[in-house]
Amino acid sequence: MSLPDYKTSQKHLSAAPPHSPVVQLNVGGHLFSTTLSTLRKHPDSKLAEMFSGPPKLLTDAQGRCFIDRDGSHFGPVLDFLRSEQMPSENILEVYKEAVHYDIKPLVKRLEDAPQLFGELVGRQPFLSRVPHYKENIEVLIRIARAEAIAARHSNILICVLRTEEDLGFYDNAISTLEADKESVVTFGPWNAVPSVKDLLDCVKTDIESQGYRVSVQPHHPEKSFLSRSYNFFYKLTFTWW
Repeated sequence: MSLPDYKTSQKHLSAAPPHSPVVQLNVGGHLFSTTLSTLRKHPDSKLAEMFSGPPKLLTDAQGRCFIDRDGSHFGPVLDFLRSEQMPSENILEVYKEAVHYDIKPLVKRLEDAPQLFGELVGRQPFLSRVPHYKENIEVLIRIARAEAIAARHSNILICVLRTEEDLGFYDNAISTLEADKESVVTFGPWNAVPSVKDLLDCVKTDIESQGYRVSVQPHHPEKSFLSRSYNFFYKLTFTWW
């Protein structure tokens, strides 16, 4: 009597008949059909390495090569490999995939696209000159969430100091606030051309990119007869519902 033929669920197969150049792919549940030559078009890429030499990928229940990654934007990557067709939408998302698979020609072409050129050449280098910018964004979100209990809005004061001269007035300016001075988040100063409005646009953009709804408006502290008015403060409002 012959023994049963047991098969492992994590098979290392080619997802194609022997010597077939056609490959069936399952990228995070998104299905694609292509050829080995397309996947290996750029030999130094991570994607080409996956399909070179001994099989390196697991297969799904139907024998398709499985890549455990969101495949929502893998199609445009495949289109570029097939015909060098560039995507017309979701540029940033496709760029992240191109970087992940290390497809250098696609990465370079996307970095030259208007949608990314300004981000990579202008906005990000500017923000790198704003001290603790990323940390401040995280602090703003953390404070807003802490103040969201049984509330429709969370209001946070931010102080924007454009220049070193502004920094010299910080202590006097903060003393004019009636709010909790410990909860004020301060940005700047920075050595770059963009203005205070540009910085505020970046703050709003980067918070909204995480799914939050925010608005920004100037905040004018109450001033006494002898006090100076400082235009450093802005109210950031998170709307929860």
